[in-house]
Amino acid sequence: MSGIKTLGQFIIEKQADFSYAKGELSRLLRDIGIAAKIVNREVNKAGLVDILGDAGTVNIQGEGQKKLDVFANTQFISALTSGGECCIVATEEEDDFVPIDSPVSKNAKYIVCIDPLDGSSNIDVNVAVGTIFSIYRRKSVEGMATLADVLQKGTEQVAAGYVIYGSSTMLVYTTGKGVNGFTLDPSIGEFCLSHPNMKVPKDGSIYSINEGNYVHFPMGVKQYLKYAQVHDEATNRPYTSRYIGSMVADIHRNLIKGGIYIYPTTASSPNGKLRLLYECNPMAFIIEQAGGTASDGFRRILEIQPEELHQRSSIFIGSEKMVKMAEELMATYAVTDSKVKTA
Repeated sequence: MSGIKTLGQFIIEKQADFSYAKGELSRLLRDIGIAAKIVNREVNKAGLVDILGDAGTVNIQGEGQKKLDVFANTQFISALTSGGECCIVATEEEDDFVPIDSPVSKNAKYIVCIDPLDGSSNIDVNVAVGTIFSIYRRKSVEGMATLADVLQKGTEQVAAGYVIYGSSTMLVYTTGKGVNGFTLDPSIGEFCLSHPNMKVPKDGSIYSINEGNYVHFPMGVKQYLKYAQVHDEATNRPYTSRYIGSMVADIHRNLIKGGIYIYPTTASSPNGKLRLLYECNPMAFIIEQAGGTASDGFRRILEIQPEELHQRSSIFIGSEKMVKMAEELMATYAVTDSKVKTA
């Protein structure tokens, strides 16, 4: 065990960074880590039991829920309820936020927004999936926490992270003081520090986008894809196209290797497809803390004021230089898109 630092040890060491906290945030992060281990166990044996496929229900997004979606949602809500540090759980799988009204949670001061199982449509074909979470401090001072406590800008996050269930299982998180990654060692059942002080390269050579929707993309995105595919040795182009279809997996790869992940608006999703609270905000916080950039093509993701629980957004996220180039093209061709919409 010499030289190994577990997630629990690391969290305790960093507790002094939060003068306003008395260990609650540390315990909350540990609760999330424990639930992630349980979900990881089920993901890893999904092919051996009757847990693959549809659950026969539809979530608030109108999407068919996979059985593991429902299982993961239950596990995280259970862990956060019993932990006592959380007063509200807002999850992609529930129509409304879940207030936690129990004796151990009556003074809880944290809000958790979570996508329990991102990319679950990939489970049946054994592709990496993940969990994304975001933590806020409660704003109200008395009574039950409300929706207003949930609808905070991403700049108000006190912590965010994701778990990727892949060839190895990793938990990556930030508390606003850098990004650190922990790999689950199944032999001891602990997340161990494996990627300290993670930094996304300023530039990269990978772009991640579902090009099957090309004809429906804004003109700025189409122009960026043309730019990415043109040969230019000075800027290391053409870039390589890599798209897994699981946000956690695509962004995790680009965080390590450098690249850009784009999920733009389309004709059928004029406000974007990804959820601001459960996906865009936490990933933007992580990538910014790693030295990258995240926007909706025009605005910094973390400065968007949420107006509703399941609000959607487009996202351009990753290496700073790549995102800035995409933003420039979005701004240049915004007038063209506007004319097309009004034609």
